[in-house]
Amino acid sequence: MPAPRFEPFQDRLSRDIRNELAAALPLALAQNDLYSAFKVAERYRQQGLAAPYAAYIEARLAGYAKALAIIARTGAEDALAKGLVLWDLELFFEVHEILEQAWRGAQGAEKELLQAMIRAAGFYIKGEYGYFEAGAKMADRAVTALEKNRQGCAGFDLDTLLESLRNLNPIPPKLLRHDPSLFAMDSGRSMVYQKK
Repeated sequence: MPAPRFEPFQDRLSRDIRNELAAALPLALAQNDLYSAFKVAERYRQQGLAAPYAAYIEARLAGYAKALAIIARTGAEDALAKGLVLWDLELFFEVHEILEQAWRGAQGAEKELLQAMIRAAGFYIKGEYGYFEAGAKMADRAVTALEKNRQGCAGFDLDTLLESLRNLNPIPPKLLRHDPSLFAMDSGRSMVYQKK
């Protein structure tokens, strides 16, 4: 029997862990507190998971902690601004989750831009597990909508994103024009978490 690996497109447990952690993130961002994500993580930890599952959970929690800290320091308030922070941390499924919630209530050009960014994130979600060919259609549709809605993309490096998507570049671009120190965490810093 092959060793387990974290692969949400082929493995139900992987998919459940990914989806439930990501679903907890909007509440964590709204409350500036990772309690909701920790509750999900703890429920899975109690199952005595194989190393790939446990590693995914720990990496996601660390990424969420970084995201909360950066969002607090930068004052990112709207879904796109938060999504861009998540993007630069390469939390693409979470980008999808955050932007999809905003997309549901958006209209017009804003809705098109959010959908384009969801598709762009989808390309990298697929790519993370080697499905670049399957993500190519998403990348193409994202490019078309991003070009059409260029005026809404002032807060990030659109040209680099367009180039990466057109070329189906497996290395995701960094989109924010920021101080790189925002993305460095002190090794002794604990995660944002307040027990309820």
